[in-house]
Amino acid sequence: MSTPAPRSFRYAEDSASGVATIVLARPERLNSLTFEVYAELRDTFHALAARDAVRAVVITGEGRGFSSGGDREDIIAKLFERDAGGVTAFARMTCDTVLAIRSCLKPVVAAINGACVGAGAMLALASDFRYAVPEAKFGFVFTKVGISGADMGATLLLPRIVGWTKATELLMTGDLFDAAEALRIGFVNEVVAADRLLARANEVAAKLAAGPAFGLAMTKSMLNRQLSTALEPALAAEAEAQSLCMLHPDFREAYEALRAKRAPRFR
Repeated sequence: MSTPAPRSFRYAEDSASGVATIVLARPERLNSLTFEVYAELRDTFHALAARDAVRAVVITGEGRGFSSGGDREDIIAKLFERDAGGVTAFARMTCDTVLAIRSCLKPVVAAINGACVGAGAMLALASDFRYAVPEAKFGFVFTKVGISGADMGATLLLPRIVGWTKATELLMTGDLFDAAEALRIGFVNEVVAADRLLARANEVAAKLAAGPAFGLAMTKSMLNRQLSTALEPALAAEAEAQSLCMLHPDFREAYEALRAKRAPRFR
């Protein structure tokens, strides 16, 4: 099988350790996601699931951010040009990206080097391990842009990580929280100085890569199974809900308000 060669982010493999590294590489936009990035992340994780040369994966961002989520102009603005079917197809693709990360039965370590919000926070949430710099900021900001907190599996995954009460708060308010709070509520495994972040993530990934691949794969598979006996229907339901929200006037209102630098006037 050929080595993945995505165009929208950087990809590298260390043959000695068996660790693959994905670097989101749009630093001028805080590594915001585009249609192409979503699709290539999905396809890359599908490929990695069957790639014997890779036994663990590190995902990180270039510059000041891990990922600020869906790009305002490259995704949100263009969604207004789509009909209901097109919007739903996009929502399903975002969920397919999360499903690809979870279905890749190899450990995935997120090295969170800064802003980690919206869909970026979901990429981190879908990972198996999360390490963050002290300056990192997190937020499930979906309601702040006029859609629901049920995005990309958030209502299924986040309560399992931080508990129902805290997940409800984070998904409904969309408020940002810092690395210290992320550690306190169990969202990240460890807070690491910026100059040691990648070394720490690679240390963990290499340790896992050196472990029993089948046992680790079975562990992740069973963790997925114990999340719910209905993971895929839950993702499908969230895609349907999110597409309806994206077709609602509040979504456009949030976008117009952001462009005009004013408070949104939601219905």
